[in-house]
Amino acid sequence: MQSPEQSPERSPTLLGLAALAALAAGCAASAQPAHPQQAHPQQAQLDRPLAPATRTARLDVALGQPLAVAGQKNKVYLKVGLTGLALEDAGDRPPVNVSIVLDKSGSMGGQKLHQAKEAARLAVDRLAPSDIVSVVAYDSTVRVVVPATKAMDKRTIHHGIDRLSAGGNTALFAGVSKGAEELRKFFDRNRVNRVVLLSDGLANVGPSSASELARLGASLMREGMSVTTLGLGLDYNEDLMAQLARAADGNHAFIERASDLARFFELEFGTVLKVVGRNATLTIDCAPGVRPVRLLGRDGDIVGQQVVVRLNQLYASEEKFALLELEVPPGELGGRMPVARVEASYGNLLTQMTDRLRGGVDIGFVATAAEADRARDQSVMVKAIELVANERNRMALMLNDQGRTREARQVLQDNAAWLDDNFQRYKAPSLQKLKRANNEDASNLDGENYRRQRKKMRKRQIEYDMQQMY
Repeated sequence: MQSPEQSPERSPTLLGLAALAALAAGCAASAQPAHPQQAHPQQAQLDRPLAPATRTARLDVALGQPLAVAGQKNKVYLKVGLTGLALEDAGDRPPVNVSIVLDKSGSMGGQKLHQAKEAARLAVDRLAPSDIVSVVAYDSTVRVVVPATKAMDKRTIHHGIDRLSAGGNTALFAGVSKGAEELRKFFDRNRVNRVVLLSDGLANVGPSSASELARLGASLMREGMSVTTLGLGLDYNEDLMAQLARAADGNHAFIERASDLARFFELEFGTVLKVVGRNATLTIDCAPGVRPVRLLGRDGDIVGQQVVVRLNQLYASEEKFALLELEVPPGELGGRMPVARVEASYGNLLTQMTDRLRGGVDIGFVATAAEADRARDQSVMVKAIELVANERNRMALMLNDQGRTREARQVLQDNAAWLDDNFQRYKAPSLQKLKRANNEDASNLDGENYRRQRKKMRKRQIEYDMQQMY
């Protein structure tokens, strides 16, 4: 580990084109049909004894390549996942503190606002009387329509929502800030604290850049809040909305038609009501000689041999993970080598205590690449392939934004072909789905088509990077 004086290195989220191409080629060349894993990952252990009924998450630590060729350096993928355990009774779920922040600017007039109000009413109806809800509306200014209150008198809450009318500009930053202010009134780290933002337009009052909104999101995450952003129609800024959601570890959705608002509010509140853990931290300590190269998908801090990734919330029956590319030093034929030790900590919302889980993994060394390939862990390799493909998709978007459409199309077509090759090896439907999506992207890089497709690309990118549930 490096000395305390050294500053953390932020894990890269966008590679150079040449580096990406080299990584993609290497991954494709080494991908083979999956066989049972032959490594011996150490069983994750609880820091303190817990009865199964009080445990809300499971730690899984696995290598995509549990065997490596002896006598040479090897690149491997390490996946560290936390899976929220299913609640035995829906009544056991943690209480919720949610602020619904609605855009009521002039562009939201008519059917858009009507559908937004209906969706908000349905969302409120899903809450229990002990949950806390507030409703904030913004145009050129911000107004608290329903101050933070227990969701007991739903008729009064509905009435506040129904009084909304459209007009004015879009003070998005102020709207999110006011929603967070309402959460703070009843803030409790043992509640699920979330802002759900809906907007159909460009932020044009107050701070309005993607970087400013991302800083706001990161600040709210540090406070223990998450932010979900729902973009409606084709006029909102998807970079701003996606970065805000990513920084706050919330969800992001592209909703093209107002008639779909109720369905997306239903999906979002379904996630709110499934949270079982909060403020999770994955700490990965690489063994001596093992070099952490980069994180795929999620952001994190790499300092020397240690990698730290933070997750805002854990969901019942869903996995959140960090995927790390490592360089393993040469090992002796027939020998084994420790790769990493992992500690995961999270706030258990059922017991209101901090749980700590520990695990680790080692790697074995064989004579040939064929032997190593047969031992690959398919589940880890598929996730790595998805995230590499996601980076290449992000690069294509950047190229197209720069007017380099021919290059962007080639990147997407090559990406689709590479995904198809790996689908043939691993038979994972998710790879075929991504292949089709990249081909669709390549066919819609011009004019009005790109305006819509760009939003779909941004949504998909955050979905894969952050393991979004919908």
